[in-house]
Amino acid sequence: MKAAALGGGHGLHATLSALRILDDIVTEVTAVVTVADDGGSSGRLRRELGTLPPGDLRMALAALADGNGTDPAEALWVRLVQHRFGGTGALAGHAVGNLLLAGLMDVLADPVAALDEVCRLLGVRGRVLPMSPDPLDIEAEVTGLGEDPHTTSRIRGQVAVASTPGRVERVWLRPEHPRACSEAVEAVHAADLVLLGPGSWFTSVLPHLLVPQLRDALMTTRARRVVVLNLAPQPGETAGFSPEQHLTVLSQHAPGLMVDAVVADVAAVPVPQRLARTAETMLAAEGKVHLAPVAAVDSAVPRHDPMALALALRAVLAGFPPRWPHRRHEADRPETAERRT
Repeated sequence: MKAAALGGGHGLHATLSALRILDDIVTEVTAVVTVADDGGSSGRLRRELGTLPPGDLRMALAALADGNGTDPAEALWVRLVQHRFGGTGALAGHAVGNLLLAGLMDVLADPVAALDEVCRLLGVRGRVLPMSPDPLDIEAEVTGLGEDPHTTSRIRGQVAVASTPGRVERVWLRPEHPRACSEAVEAVHAADLVLLGPGSWFTSVLPHLLVPQLRDALMTTRARRVVVLNLAPQPGETAGFSPEQHLTVLSQHAPGLMVDAVVADVAAVPVPQRLARTAETMLAAEGKVHLAPVAAVDSAVPRHDPMALALALRAVLAGFPPRWPHRRHEADRPETAERRT
């Protein structure tokens, strides 16, 4: 199977790590990564160089790299790109991989080519792509920031949205109609399996649905679409959210999106019947909610355990009925036919 995983940060890292474990059935993995980060090392490089924020891209590369393989050189490079400088100087807080990616993107003037080069360097089994070739900004409509809890405010920036003390009602991107990375769109169309989530819901997961071409690809792909829910509400952007509310805002930001499965941690869903009722509105025919123990044990913060998530995904995939070939030739695609005419 070919798989495409969409997200960012630690959530996408867990999904990619799980897909690597499933290498007996998932032979090709493409990560499609959000590019709206404006904090930390990524934010500094973005402001100073005008480059794509490299942090989430670096984490996806590390998840797919052969760092635990038999090649010691590749393992060393994986450790190096994840290494973060300490101290108090100009490099303090920068990850080596962020600097490497920023430099390659500057030299090659092509973020996809730069990422492909780092994939070769690290022995990555798959591909890492940005959701857009341009750095984007997230804006949000938030309530509860003033004396009147119903007054609406607008805030801008990934860090501001992720850490707001208010309640996020909806998000959008700037520019309003951003370009999609054409290779990412193609990867979604060519996939047999598309995974959305887990991750920061408003700032890592939903942004993929706000890039028009990428959203259209998600709507029209013949791949099985699986949503992986978060383990717990995230302080700031989803504080107090139930599992059902995560699905509700997903539907609100992508009306008409149908999925084949929703995966959630069994301990994170207090009322399974309520989640099932909410999911009914977006489940395709024969779609299902799959509850399984997918949380890492003894983690200081909620984290998906890659092995447990891999087992859950294996069970989900085994439960799908056979589908007539989901692979289409290029000549069968409407957009290809239009180009030929």
